[in-house]
Amino acid sequence: MKIGFDHKKYLEEQSKFILERVNNYDKLYLEFGGKLLFDLHAKRVLPGFDENAKIKLLHKLKEKVEVIICIYSGDIERNKIRGDFGITYDIDTLRLIDDLRAYELDVNSVVITRYAGQPATKVFINKLERRGIKVYKHKVTKGYPTDVDAIVSDEGYGKNPYIETTKPIVVVTAPGPGSGKLGTCLNQLYHEYKQGKVAGYSKFETFPVWNVPLKHPLNIAYEAATVDLKDVNMIDSFHLDAYNEVTVNYNRDIETFPVLKRIIEKITGEESMYKSPTDMGVNRVGFGITDDEVIKEASRQEIIRRYFKTGCEYKKGYVDKETLDRSILIMEELNLKQEDRKVVVPAREHSTRLKEISNKSEVCSAVAIELEDGTILTGKSSSTMNATAAVILNSVKHLANISDEIHLISPLILEPIINLKSKTFSSNNPALDCEEILIALTICAATNPMAQVAMEKLAMLKGCQAHATTMLSSSDEQTFRKLGIDVTSDPEYSSESLYYNS
Repeated sequence: MKIGFDHKKYLEEQSKFILERVNNYDKLYLEFGGKLLFDLHAKRVLPGFDENAKIKLLHKLKEKVEVIICIYSGDIERNKIRGDFGITYDIDTLRLIDDLRAYELDVNSVVITRYAGQPATKVFINKLERRGIKVYKHKVTKGYPTDVDAIVSDEGYGKNPYIETTKPIVVVTAPGPGSGKLGTCLNQLYHEYKQGKVAGYSKFETFPVWNVPLKHPLNIAYEAATVDLKDVNMIDSFHLDAYNEVTVNYNRDIETFPVLKRIIEKITGEESMYKSPTDMGVNRVGFGITDDEVIKEASRQEIIRRYFKTGCEYKKGYVDKETLDRSILIMEELNLKQEDRKVVVPAREHSTRLKEISNKSEVCSAVAIELEDGTILTGKSSSTMNATAAVILNSVKHLANISDEIHLISPLILEPIINLKSKTFSSNNPALDCEEILIALTICAATNPMAQVAMEKLAMLKGCQAHATTMLSSSDEQTFRKLGIDVTSDPEYSSESLYYNS
C-alpha cells in the first residue's frame, strides 16, 4: 500500500492545538467526532493513518485527561449496531471502557442521554452499576434546540445532574453519532458556570477536512460514510464572513452554529470566542497529507466500498431507498463504477462460470481477493466449505508456494467437524465457514509442516481487498475484519432460504 499520510506529524500538530485550547480555561470539554478507537474509515482514506491515533494522543496526555462516554437510550432499545464491528452500541460501550483502561485513561462515567425509563436501558444501567461504573441519566432538555432561554435555565440544563470531574481535559465520546455528546458538553458548561468556574468547549474533528477542497474525494468519502445521516459537506459561510477564508464543514454543524453560539454566550455571559463552526474544531488532519494523489485514490475506493455496504444494508432492510439513492448519486458525482474496484469483476466472472457449470438459476457464491503483489485469486462454495474459507486457503497456499492439488487440512479433521454441525447441531448448512476452516488449519499445523507454513502467511493478508458475489454471514465478516481484509459484497443472498440466510 502506498503511503500518503504522515501520522507522526499529525499527532504533533493535534496535541499542540489541544493544549493551546485548554490553556484558555480551567477545564476544557472536548467532544470527539468519529471513532475514538479503531477509526478504520480514516485508516482506509488516509493510508499511513494509525487507526488508534486518537487514543494514543490521549495516552500522551493521560495525566490531564478523563473520559465521559455518552450513549443514546433509543440506540440501546433498538439494538443499534456499529457496522465496522457488528456489535450493538451498548456492547461497544463496554468494549470502549476496557480499551480506555488498557491505555491508562480514567473513565469518569457513562451518560445515558434522552433517558425516559426504557426497559432495555434500565437493564444496561444495572449491568454498568453492578460492575462499578458510575452512570448518569440525562433526560430530554426542555426547549432544545431552539428555545435558548428555556435550555439555559434550571428547567433546562439545570434539570440534568452535574457530572463531577477532576481533570483539565474532559473527553466526551460515544459509540457513534447522535449519542448526545454536544448536549452533555453544554450541560456541563452550564453547571460549571453556575459554580463560578471558567470552562470551555471544543470539538476534536477528523472529517470533513476543513482545509481540503469541498469536492475533494477525501471529503466526499465522508459523505459516503455518513449517507444514512444525510450529512452534506458545505462551505462554512460563518468562517468565510469572519476571516474571508474558504473552509469546509458539514450541514449539521453549520445549521446549528447560530443556536449553539447563543447557548454558549447565554451560559458564559460574554461573547463567544468562536466565530464559526470551523473555529470550534481542532482538526489538523490536512497538515498530515504527504501525497494527495494517493489520498484521492484511496478515497475513491472507499466511496465504492461504502456504496456496496449501503446496497447490502438496503437489501437487509436496515436503510431506506433515499439512503441508497444518495449513495448512488455520490458514485455518479465522481464518475465511479462498481467495476473500478479491481476484485469485483473477477468475483462475478467466477460466479458466472460456476453457474454455467452447475446449471443453477440462483447466484453462485464466489469470492475474489487481491494480494499485495496484485495477484487476484478466487474461491467458491462447496459442500465442505464456503467461498470465504476457500479463498483464504487458496491465498495462503499461493503465498507459501504450495500446489493447489495439495490438501492442507486432513479429511480426518474436516469430517468430524462437519458431522458435528450436521448431526449433533442439526445445522442446515454444515459447510465450514472461514473461522472454522482456520481453526481446522491450526490443528493440522501441529503435525503438518506445510499447514504451519501456510498459517504463517495469514499475516500477509492484512490490507488486502476482497469482493463476494453474495452477502457474507456476520461470522465471516468478522473473520475478514480480524485478518485485516477489506471486503465488499454484492447485495444478493446466497440462497432462497429466509430463516437460514437472514
